[in-house]
Amino acid sequence: MSATPESSHEAERKKVTTHTLQRMKRKGVKIAALTAYDYLMARLIDEAGIDLILVGDSAAMVIQGKDTTVGVTMEQMLYHAAVVRKGVERAIVVADLPFMSYQVNADEALRNSGRMVKEAGAEAVKLEGGEQICATVRRIVDVGIPVMGHLGLTPQSIHKFGTYRVRAEDAEEAEEIRRDARALQDAGAFALVLEKVPASLGYEISQALTIPVIGIGAGPGCDGQVLVSHDMLGIYTRFKPRFVRRYAELADAMRQAFGNFAEDVRSNDFPQESESY
Repeated sequence: MSATPESSHEAERKKVTTHTLQRMKRKGVKIAALTAYDYLMARLIDEAGIDLILVGDSAAMVIQGKDTTVGVTMEQMLYHAAVVRKGVERAIVVADLPFMSYQVNADEALRNSGRMVKEAGAEAVKLEGGEQICATVRRIVDVGIPVMGHLGLTPQSIHKFGTYRVRAEDAEEAEEIRRDARALQDAGAFALVLEKVPASLGYEISQALTIPVIGIGAGPGCDGQVLVSHDMLGIYTRFKPRFVRRYAELADAMRQAFGNFAEDVRSNDFPQESESY
């Protein structure tokens, strides 16, 4: 029996890898990425055809209710990554290394990256920072663990920045980000997240690098886009960055459903005979 070409559906369901993302960049196919922190959300995101699922340290804010990403621990990130991985078949799963899990030294960074892959099943890790972490990136990549970089607004450094304002609006910081992006690519990073920088810089860096650049508030010229799933679903409503497009307003729908349930319980309307044994 002769081989037949795979259907477009089968091709779409092929496992996404780091090479897939690099091939998408070369072909000009935009990369769609979202965050996930639990099994059910990860499964739905994967079934929808999202290419990359980021287990973000944003879990500190949208899951734990903290004001910044700084407080989430390595053990908590391992837990979130493990349950997300269970729900994913197609997308590549990238997990954030949390604050102080990789900054102390390269040995600790390597050990924690290994745990994220071996214990949680993540397929890559993400680190924030530029030239100062390139030696660490090389160390991790050298043992076979893919690394994604993160430049621009780096939320783990919020206490240094003091604000979530747009980064690289001045020429000096823009040039620093250009240098850092090239350095991360040279260190072996397979992709880069670029957050909250002018759209012109996002386009420029995407064009200059051979690795994919995934934007979040970095304009349409990046090779792909990522959003926090709770933001784009309208579940997390404490604030709404300019770069977030709300694809649903689930907080309102959820509040209404919860309220309807409470009303039905109090009025003895739930459960009815058909809902009882």
